[in-house]
Amino acid sequence: MEKVRVDKWLWAVRIFKTRNSASEACSRGHVTITGQRVKPSRMLSQGEEISVKRDGIGWIYGVKGCIEKRVGAKLVQGYRLDLTPEEDIETYKNIKSINRTGVRREKGTGRPTKKERRDLDKLSDH
Repeated sequence: MEKVRVDKWLWAVRIFKTRNSASEACSRGHVTITGQRVKPSRMLSQGEEISVKRDGIGWIYGVKGCIEKRVGAKLVQGYRLDLTPEEDIETYKNIKSINRTGVRREKGTGRPTKKERRDLDKLSDH
């Protein structure tokens, strides 16, 4: 396969959970190729770089191969190349590590106990 629709490729290589969400991201201008916003129907070919704004940062992917059907997570690496800078990935990890109350918990400490939850709620109220 030489070319594939952008929305199909984004869905097939597991950047978006559904093809509809990939299409919506394209329509909203969150997907660009060489700085140009693209429509979901734009044909994508091997060797192009695609930028996707998702989860608060801009992800950059290289197209290693064209694919229309969704594949397993282990096979995805044969079709996409992650070119996102390390600083952006670290920013993303920091954003994800802060829970809904805004209080950071150490990794591996598990769920808070009832007493810890009350203490966290007191901190977030003030």
